[in-house]
Amino acid sequence: MAEDYKRELEILRGRHTRNAELVNAYRHLEMWMRADEAVATGQSYMIADRSLTRADAAEIRKNLDYWRKKVAELENAEKGGGRTRTWRTVPLDS
Repeated sequence: MAEDYKRELEILRGRHTRNAELVNAYRHLEMWMRADEAVATGQSYMIADRSLTRADAAEIRKNLDYWRKKVAELENAEKGGGRTRTWRTVPLDS
């Protein structure tokens, strides 16, 4: 799982855009990927009399799905106006 995240992070970092909303979506996706990786190593732990509990794994998954969809949506919008264009031509005899 960690290797999948590393690969996905490399892909995200390799993309360049001037679209601030897309950059923000990349950052959020990366943040949630790191959170999921952190939770996978341990949900909570204690040091001396202090404890740390990480976010709920289900909430992290929900946010990962949301930001992946948002990134895809914004990338598609950046590429071609956000929609698939279909052209139909009718040949005319001269």
